[in-house]
Amino acid sequence: MTPKVQPSKILIYIASLFAIILWGMSYIWTDQLIAQGIPVFYFVFVRIFLAGIILFLFNTAYARIKRIQMQDIGKFLLLAFFEPFIYFICETFGLKLTGSPTLSAMVIATIPIFSIGAGILFFKEKINAVNIAGIGFTLVGIVMVAMAKGSLGDHFIWGVVLLLIAVIAEVGHASITKSLSGNYSSQIIVMYQFLIGSIYLFPLFIWKGLNGFNMEVYFDGDVWYPIICLAVLCSSLAFSLWVSTIKNLGVAKSSIFSALIPVAAAIIAWILGHELLDSRQWIGIGVSTLGVILSQYTSKK
Repeated sequence: MTPKVQPSKILIYIASLFAIILWGMSYIWTDQLIAQGIPVFYFVFVRIFLAGIILFLFNTAYARIKRIQMQDIGKFLLLAFFEPFIYFICETFGLKLTGSPTLSAMVIATIPIFSIGAGILFFKEKINAVNIAGIGFTLVGIVMVAMAKGSLGDHFIWGVVLLLIAVIAEVGHASITKSLSGNYSSQIIVMYQFLIGSIYLFPLFIWKGLNGFNMEVYFDGDVWYPIICLAVLCSSLAFSLWVSTIKNLGVAKSSIFSALIPVAAAIIAWILGHELLDSRQWIGIGVSTLGVILSQYTSKK
């Protein structure tokens, strides 16, 4: 029997950072859709369904389709329930209710704190003092990058509650993904995750997503361009890369990269001219980078 070839750590880190960059871009494309008044349940459902179909065609073309084993059906149902169903809904509406991308990013950045507990408790992952210090540096850097003047929405407390639910859902998603990654490829896991998730989202798509439906508006190129980018790049590709990250780095260490999404979003917004970064934010980016490096340190006896 031929042993499995383990990907190098460098490739894993490159894949992780590429996924984070794509998710940083997703904030810009999502904001474009919200600014045009497109209902959340419309573009979230279309994005997830398209991503599932794209991965189905990809896996079919390369003869990689694999049926879900009976003992794993419950895990896949729960995986899709955590993400995309719970996470996407709570994150999007949490952002709208807080009225502050800054506050929202800081709440989402707490994912590593919860993930450490899940990694140690369920998968016996080992975390040393250097890793914990790295997580601390990462969170401090994120706060420095995210802190900016901005007003809060009238219902921001409920927004924070929804964002915390999204954080818990992401930790649950990562934990189940880790347990499935030994038997299924990344593309297969994400394919089933999105196809099942689109079934969960379909009633909300019919009930809320099609309110005030206007074919000229909803099928306009300015609407479909960001949706296709979200489906192909931020869902099909980024999630496939992310499953590989969780599989190889574990729940706790991979979550550090997810905490960098606000940093990636800030840098991308700066590159595109949507936002100016001051010296404090650049220092925060440097501190976060140092934190990620320390969080991945493994002592050798």
